[in-house]
Amino acid sequence: ATAGLHGYRAPAALLPALLDAARARTDLRPQALAFAGPRGLWLARLNPDWRFALRGSSGGAPRPEVTDPEAVRRLWEEGLFAERVALLGAVRAHDPGSALALLTSTWPTERAEDRLMFVDSLRTGLSGADEPFLEQALSDRSRNVRATAAELLSALPESALAGRMAARAASCVNPDLTASSASIAVEAPHECDADMQRDGVVAAPPSGRGERSWWLGQLVESAPLSTWPARFGGRTPQEIVALPVADGWGEELHAAWCRAAVRQRAPEWARALLGAPSIPPSNGPGTASLAERSKLLATLPGTERAAWVADFIAAHGLSEAFQLLGVCTVPWAEPLGRSVVDALDIARDAGSYPWSFSGVMGLAERCLNPAEADRLEVLTTTPDEPEGASPGAAGYWSEAFQRLVSTLRLRAAMEAELLPEAA
Repeated sequence: ATAGLHGYRAPAALLPALLDAARARTDLRPQALAFAGPRGLWLARLNPDWRFALRGSSGGAPRPEVTDPEAVRRLWEEGLFAERVALLGAVRAHDPGSALALLTSTWPTERAEDRLMFVDSLRTGLSGADEPFLEQALSDRSRNVRATAAELLSALPESALAGRMAARAASCVNPDLTASSASIAVEAPHECDADMQRDGVVAAPPSGRGERSWWLGQLVESAPLSTWPARFGGRTPQEIVALPVADGWGEELHAAWCRAAVRQRAPEWARALLGAPSIPPSNGPGTASLAERSKLLATLPGTERAAWVADFIAAHGLSEAFQLLGVCTVPWAEPLGRSVVDALDIARDAGSYPWSFSGVMGLAERCLNPAEADRLEVLTTTPDEPEGASPGAAGYWSEAFQRLVSTLRLRAAMEAELLPEAA
């Protein structure tokens, strides 16, 4: 990624190794393929093991300029599937309206599996201009296409589908007028009618889920979050989330609000549902699921995200922080990096083995700021083992920190050599 940022391309002789690395590590693929450049795509056509590189690319064929409508139209009508997906994505990034017009022109003749990929491309630059097309796609013969269209429409708070979902959800979730203090009453749907199913509500619940709770969750997650402050007397998201929920519906309601906050990219609701980082996940206002919390964090600005995770680690240690660290911007901001290192140091002083923290240590090698290497040097020494410590643990920790410092210094050296003035 750094080499690409400075305009470098991989030497031709290294392309096979680069493509092998991209094949083995899906998380490296976007950066590796960008670094490989056009010659990497050309080479990928010659080896079946590297065909993954052609998905979403032009397959090695030159892609026309998105500003050349005639060339774009010709490739759209005559190109291979991978070429058409790449073309639609490029046009969408340049001019969302032109991409929608391109898709509309051939939509009735596309295969179901192709339609799903194409409609999913509308996530980029999604706007109210896409609503008529997506509303039509709600009647598509493919269930997956219908579901994707409904999801995209629910991410448009002004869409007709969002309005329909808001009305349905508001009929289920209301202020509890029978309670002595402010609280929330829930009356889950008693049926899933044809109109609900057309709007993307899946009627059959997964194994172990009740029908009514399953339907309720789908309605609430698809309703605009702007529905609720007006419904609850102008309260803020934080105040609404703090209200008690009658009859044990709180977990289901809060989980649906979490999904809505992620779908609608609503940071104010994400903050309310995350709560203070010092609160244990099991007692938090939104969800105890670390996977859901990671998604909520991803809606926040990078600096705020890092600060929240740093405070979480300071309060709870590293045992539950791995997924949360995975959504933080790289390199980690100083407060987050310091919090991770301090927690590792505390774990070492506790006398345990470092192996249970190998995942976090691996993340630290990739995500800590390389400038932190000198500050970490003190941790590479082997301290006296505390009483009750696991035998040899201090030595193992010393080796782990030596590896971390060595990796950080290697990263620093690579970054320095890639600077243009070093060339």
